[in-house]
Amino acid sequence: MAKLTKKQKTLAELDAEKLYNVEEALSTLRQYASKKFDETVEVAMNLGVDPRHADQMVRGMVSLPSGTGKDVKVAVFARGDNADKALAAGADKVGAEDLMEDMQNGNLDYDRVIATPDMMGVVGRLGKVLGPKGLMPNPKLGTVTPNVEQAVKDAKAGQVEFRVEKQGIIHSGIGKLSFKDEDLLKNFKALTDAVVKAKPAGAKGKYVRKVTLTSSMGPGLKLDLAEVEGA
Repeated sequence: MAKLTKKQKTLAELDAEKLYNVEEALSTLRQYASKKFDETVEVAMNLGVDPRHADQMVRGMVSLPSGTGKDVKVAVFARGDNADKALAAGADKVGAEDLMEDMQNGNLDYDRVIATPDMMGVVGRLGKVLGPKGLMPNPKLGTVTPNVEQAVKDAKAGQVEFRVEKQGIIHSGIGKLSFKDEDLLKNFKALTDAVVKAKPAGAKGKYVRKVTLTSSMGPGLKLDLAEVEGA
């Protein structure tokens, strides 16, 4: 049997059933952090929903007040003045039919795709390409908008999308381990508040069932549900 590394031994000693508050969890994650790169801090929320039913879908956007620590790549479908405004706001790629063809050829290295309403005839042809990646512009999420300038700025400043997966879990990064505790706490509260407020009409029984905080290479630490207001 292979010997456990020092880190694996220490991780094995963690009490799997312990409930942490957010500050304790962050402190513990930092103890096991990689020295080689700045790990992302991630939240997993297990919800009492079945997203196969439309009235139990949980999805939305939230602005993380302290940003994500990540460079967000944004593509915008727009023409004329709107295209100029999107570029000025920091969009990485702006176009119309040319951008559609580029994406059809497999160039999809974007974190957010935004479109003006008049471009949806072009964007609609990309449903099978953008849909599976969760990149299809959507008016409910503010990614189909006449104000592309603001949408680009929001995306670049730390606005993230959350969406429940088939198993009823939402995963989202809330920053980097190098962030100060207070900044990660602000982001944690913004995300969890947004998910709680997005409780769908069809959700029955307990809505937030489990919340876990982890980092890219770290252990998953269960949080006390009292840390999530309204849970």
